[in-house]
Amino acid sequence: MSVLQGLTTMVVTADDVDAAAEWYTGVLGAEPYFRRPETGPAGYVEFRIGPDEDELGIMDRTFMPAASAGSGTSITYWHVDDVEATMSDLLARGAVEHDAVTSRGEGFVTASVVDPFGNVIGLMHSPHWAERH
Repeated sequence: MSVLQGLTTMVVTADDVDAAAEWYTGVLGAEPYFRRPETGPAGYVEFRIGPDEDELGIMDRTFMPAASAGSGTSITYWHVDDVEATMSDLLARGAVEHDAVTSRGEGFVTASVVDPFGNVIGLMHSPHWAERH
């Protein structure tokens, strides 16, 4: 058994969760399926994405644990059919390029953007992922 068994929820943060939820609704073409609190300003929302219904959560930045000195960072890469087209769409929606579209060989292509709320979102075309779906 692997210690890490699969992605449960990838969480990004925002000062205005409602504004971030609206932006991601436009990007994903779907409304969040979960919201807390149910009325008033949102503190957390969650979307289900793709055939595996992976979860993307948006949490109020004030709930984020403080970073430890010397702690690393990670980027979650989401599979997309066309990295260049997705990158162009996200840039048109106000994201900023973080890492340019790069061919990694054998059908792998990556890029990343910073969303309007300061989160790095990775994009990847992965033949391994596509083969499973």
